[in-house]
Amino acid sequence: MSIKRIARHLVQHHWRARQIFPQAALDRIERAIRQGETTHSGQVRFVVEGALDGRPLFRNQPARERALDLFSHLRIWDTAHNNGVLIYLLLADRDVEIIADRGIDAKVGAAGWETICRAMESEFRSGQFERGVIAGIAAVSRELARHFPPQGPHANELPDAPVVM
Repeated sequence: MSIKRIARHLVQHHWRARQIFPQAALDRIERAIRQGETTHSGQVRFVVEGALDGRPLFRNQPARERALDLFSHLRIWDTAHNNGVLIYLLLADRDVEIIADRGIDAKVGAAGWETICRAMESEFRSGQFERGVIAGIAAVSRELARHFPPQGPHANELPDAPVVM
């Protein structure tokens, strides 16, 4: 467990997510998800967490493990075509993780998701958080459209609204 990481999470805390992503930005992110989902039959969720606290922090839980927990908790794995995707941002670590259900993950693979994550993190380093998230949503949607194009009307199985923790 890194004292530096604990300090960063305690200082950063949850208010930072609301500062970086005000409601207007969250609304634009929600629209980007909704628009992207018109091009494919998949489901995309975006979760931003300012910092870990309590047990996850003191267990030194990595961002990827936290993203897996949220993928399960938000039931993103429970889509009809196994093509749900979570884009998770842990602000205190400046870490983006993409967790994808087995249907789409088998097509894109870890290297494909990692490329999208690194592009998003590059935007974040220059302070362009909203732009980075929207570009990430567009990239995920392109992958979903390529492998799971829309086939007639389909239900929106998961909420499009971003989750701020």
